[in-house]
Amino acid sequence: MNNNNDQYYKIFTIFISLLCMRFTQILIAEASVVSTGDFNKDFFVTWSPNHVNTSADGHQRSLKLDQESGAGFASNQMFLFGQVDMQIKLVPGHSAGTVVAYYLTSDQPNRDEIDYEFLGNVDGKPYILQTNIFADGYDNREERINLWFDPTKDFHTYSILWNLHQIVFMVDWVPIRVYRNHAEKGVGFPRWQPMGIKVSLWNGDSWATRGGKEKIDWSKGPFLASFRNHKIDACVWNGNARFCRAESSTNWWHKGKFSSLTSTQRKLFKWVRKYHMIYDYCQDNQRFQNDLPKECSLPKY
Repeated sequence: MNNNNDQYYKIFTIFISLLCMRFTQILIAEASVVSTGDFNKDFFVTWSPNHVNTSADGHQRSLKLDQESGAGFASNQMFLFGQVDMQIKLVPGHSAGTVVAYYLTSDQPNRDEIDYEFLGNVDGKPYILQTNIFADGYDNREERINLWFDPTKDFHTYSILWNLHQIVFMVDWVPIRVYRNHAEKGVGFPRWQPMGIKVSLWNGDSWATRGGKEKIDWSKGPFLASFRNHKIDACVWNGNARFCRAESSTNWWHKGKFSSLTSTQRKLFKWVRKYHMIYDYCQDNQRFQNDLPKECSLPKY
């Protein structure tokens, strides 16, 4: 891409991101946000509490990774469909081998899961953002992109929209991945199991950076990742799947306008895939021995 095109797409992305952000803020103000914005009230620490630091007002939290331990936290409630937003600032500098995970999971043997995994890198090399989806216990649906900004310099919003029609991963409201519900064609799709939100920072140097060739340099630690401004606008699980699957003013995410990407979102989605994607399981014929998963031949929107 030449410099003019690169600049055009950056400006275009920022402009559309701001418009989408404003639209989403207006929409969510009319919906039922179930989170309080306080990490102490919406989440519990799952491991290594001495590696978790939360601001006095509860609105910001950081996780620490050192040779002793990583750390993590999880939502107090489970959800079936909705949208989750989290602002994250990733580990700066030499972060090779570290993994920041932010995901929804049902924690069942045949689990459903919707994953963001941020894979650290050596100093000067870009972070890799890997996404994955488990449906009925099966995954192998990894995609990887390089972001169009430095995610260690400031907070950016990472969102998951999950409804009966599709799962959309968004970065600053730009859709980076779409996984469509093709269950009627025999493709697994998370639609029955409630999921909780989990966040963690941990040692993944056996695989995370260059396939495990780059190990964590502990002399560069401790490693810190920060989180703030979480928003959970979702159907709280109370044992009634029918309630969460119904279209209503509260369950806005099931409405027709969210059943597929808009024309503007499609342009941004294509831009991400053309200029920032570095791995797509649907293009990996060698891995699947020329028998790609069924969803790879089906439309994304």
